[in-house]
Amino acid sequence: MTENRARAAAAAGLPDPSTWAWLRQRHGRDVVTVDAGPSHPAPAEADAAVTAAPGRPLVVLTADCAPIALCARDAVAVVHAGWPGLRAGVVGAAVDALRAVAPRGPVRAVLGPCVHPARYEFGPADLDALVSRFGPAVAARTDDGRPAFDIPAAVRIALAERGVTDLDDVGICTSQSLDHFSHRRDGVTGRQALVAILDP
Repeated sequence: MTENRARAAAAAGLPDPSTWAWLRQRHGRDVVTVDAGPSHPAPAEADAAVTAAPGRPLVVLTADCAPIALCARDAVAVVHAGWPGLRAGVVGAAVDALRAVAPRGPVRAVLGPCVHPARYEFGPADLDALVSRFGPAVAARTDDGRPAFDIPAAVRIALAERGVTDLDDVGICTSQSLDHFSHRRDGVTGRQALVAILDP
């Protein structure tokens, strides 16, 4: 794992991963604000991080959940958003935390690879609860006609609730793409890393 992280950092021209702000992701709505100081030995328990410190990389790991980068004029944030976190409000909490440290200007968002509804069968009772929260746009069908949850649609709705409409969705389904890890497809699997860094 350490070697893979070092290779990824080198390939992307980023600082050593020991300087990155890692999280212990819990599928909740907690957001941590990261300063310019040294990394702590134990990652914070949170599903989003925000920083106004230039050059400090933030990272979330995903294998079907939605990785989201948020960009403001003077700060960036990263978000790990599976369906429990979406329901709990992690996207809105991250936008609020970003605006708390960077109140000027608009917020832009990027949605990375995540599972799409064609491959994301979902229990009807849980889906009903998410439809109650986000509206009918998040209810979809799999390729074989079973009930499905549309994570990208829920992300768009959660962002719009906080006034963020500038969203760049890369449009990649992790379960369909053999270039990406997918827990839904493979069970035991690796993780993609989404890294955001504010330019010095």
